[in-house]
Amino acid sequence: MSFSEIERSIIKKYRKELWCPFIKSVKRYELVREGDKIAVCISGGKDSFLLAKCMQELQRHGEAPFSLEFIVMDPGYAPQNRALIEENAARLGVPVRIFESDIFAVVDSVGTGSPCYLCARMRRGFLYEFAKKCGCNKIALGHHFDDVVGTTLLSMFYGAEIKTMMPKLRSTSHEGMELIRPLYAVRERDVVAWAEYNGLKFLNCACRFTERVADKEEESKRREMKQLVAQLEKTNPAAADNVFRSLHNVALDCIVGWRKGGKRGNFLDEY
Repeated sequence: MSFSEIERSIIKKYRKELWCPFIKSVKRYELVREGDKIAVCISGGKDSFLLAKCMQELQRHGEAPFSLEFIVMDPGYAPQNRALIEENAARLGVPVRIFESDIFAVVDSVGTGSPCYLCARMRRGFLYEFAKKCGCNKIALGHHFDDVVGTTLLSMFYGAEIKTMMPKLRSTSHEGMELIRPLYAVRERDVVAWAEYNGLKFLNCACRFTERVADKEEESKRREMKQLVAQLEKTNPAAADNVFRSLHNVALDCIVGWRKGGKRGNFLDEY
């Protein structure tokens, strides 16, 4: 299919599954404002490329004028993986700007701890820096509904705290920069369906550490959360939706303790 046909499939065939939740998130969380210059960060996977197409459509048809940059960081991809990203960008009509970093080499040299955690932290810093050089005030990432639910459950079961992946965040290390997640309410299964319908093949994971961490805790626990949600949805189809909705419906009168801004609170403070 041509990129124009692929674009139409987002707002026509998958309007309910993709376009509507995307627009709802942009409006609900006030992610895009007039005059913004947003760097859409493309990893090469299905989520970030869908995000790029949705942001293009929003720029063309949205009420508030804003500008876009589509940035790709090459942290040391194998040549065939970088080539696939470039081919998909051309096919989808996404004018990417590619810059290089040595993240894979640095992480590989450390050799201890969690390579995924270190890589993610370093990626974020490089993306912020390059986005600022492009004159952007925001970066947009392709995290979706399933990432939000999975992160929430992980924090409860393994972190002993209730927290989640936020729809937008102010950077604490790059003044004036903000991170937004416009696919916040989009289900991963619908992204997969869109890609398959259009015959699109994206990178799954181009990380050189994939085999090394495949059975490590940080990856196995995320798979465990996905499996748990899938199992729950067999008997309660609204299970994942209810986890997501609960994050917007916290009954503070029935919370025993909390923390905010480094300070802790307890229900006994006002009992």
